[in-house]
Amino acid sequence: MERINVRWMAAVLLILLVGGAFFFCEYLIYFPTIFKCAWPKVSDARDEEGIDGRATDSTIRAMVLSDTHLLGAVGGHWFDKLRREWQMERAFQTALWLLKPEIVFILGDIFDEGKWSSQKHWEDDVRRFHRMFKHSTDTELVVLVGNHDIGFHYEMDWFKLQRFEKVFNASSTRIVTKKGVNFLLVNSVALHGDGCPICQSVEKSLIKLSGDLNCSLQNFQPGDGVKDRCDESQVYPPTRPIMLQHYPLYRLSDAACTGLDAAAPEERHLLFREKYDVLSKDASQKLLQWFKPRLILSGHTHSGCEVLHDNKYPEVSVPSFSWRNRNNPSFILI
Repeated sequence: MERINVRWMAAVLLILLVGGAFFFCEYLIYFPTIFKCAWPKVSDARDEEGIDGRATDSTIRAMVLSDTHLLGAVGGHWFDKLRREWQMERAFQTALWLLKPEIVFILGDIFDEGKWSSQKHWEDDVRRFHRMFKHSTDTELVVLVGNHDIGFHYEMDWFKLQRFEKVFNASSTRIVTKKGVNFLLVNSVALHGDGCPICQSVEKSLIKLSGDLNCSLQNFQPGDGVKDRCDESQVYPPTRPIMLQHYPLYRLSDAACTGLDAAAPEERHLLFREKYDVLSKDASQKLLQWFKPRLILSGHTHSGCEVLHDNKYPEVSVPSFSWRNRNNPSFILI
């Protein structure tokens, strides 16, 4: 009898050890890991002032992630899907609980197979997305469109774009203003420059937004004609925007990128292809000239990088949030 009790106790102890290890590795581990993250320190100095001299910058906590690539019905094995989605869900929910961001941006490629999924499979992907990235009313979730959501330029069409916009109840190109900060959301998939109907529509929207922002920044003088041109423009806080998009602006490669989130050393010198890996030179210059952004945030490459365009426009490429794309997925806090 005593020998049976010892065996029983040993079995119970083994079950507790295995169960405890599983619970720690699949649930608790996210807390000490994300607890090390901290919001950037905010300088007391005012970054920008409005036309009347008042400070226009308010402290806002924004969390940015990219390329979640929720697996679809065609290319996603059920166990791979279960594993990756559990990891992303736990990481996201733990980050919300510990960091309490006011707004969260996901920079496109939400889904892996949005470019070809049937309506039934699309609805299933959307249901899983809302389960994984559920949030309280204290946090606003803003989603951008990527090439895997609606297809590369040659694959996208109005049906897929409008399907995406309907799910997230917003236009893919717009300005979101939070506490006096203008976040410019760009549908970079449509910046191909070939005059396609979606491209024309997006470029028209961007030109209108550029005019509205420029008018909001103007210091009107009597008789200069500027006020008349801006009478019907949308008014935004008088501050340069933070520009968010899926594709990075044009750069040759990731050769100058360093740090834990950068691409592997053997991949950094691979040349990027315009209109596929990065935006074209022409589209990139247009965006910089139209908006003169104080910061650009992009995704798509699955690796982190910091670039300075024209010696004055900083861009941060945000690494993928999925363990399927990299062994150290991440997000950034601004």
